[in-house]
Amino acid sequence: MAPLWDCILRTEYWDLVHCYETALPGWLVLVARRHMAAIDELNEAEAAELGPLLRRTSAALRAVTSCLKTYVMQFAESPQHPHVHFHVIPRMRDQPEDRKSTLIFGYLGVPEPQRVSEEAMNAVALQVRERLQTN
Repeated sequence: MAPLWDCILRTEYWDLVHCYETALPGWLVLVARRHMAAIDELNEAEAAELGPLLRRTSAALRAVTSCLKTYVMQFAESPQHPHVHFHVIPRMRDQPEDRKSTLIFGYLGVPEPQRVSEEAMNAVALQVRERLQTN
């Protein structure tokens, strides 16, 4: 069975997980359950669920982390993840200037000792899941 951080929410079309290679608690990833390489490959049902789910995820993440807002990005170009997925990232109030906007990716792919612990990922995952289930 997958750890909590790896199965925050599962819908018919999307999986919500906590990113496992980040130094930023609350860095979530919304992953299409069906393989596709570009957003224009979404079918109508996948697209219809995406917008509300991104909004709900962002609201839950904001409530859990007290972030100023969330960043939402999609590239699907990494050789390890050539699959449609959306990064939903908390933009904290005290975010350093060198980690704002696209520079936020400086928190991704960090060495293991700098990564958010599994315990911390699970704590965020549980709170986000509870928010999503009640809203």
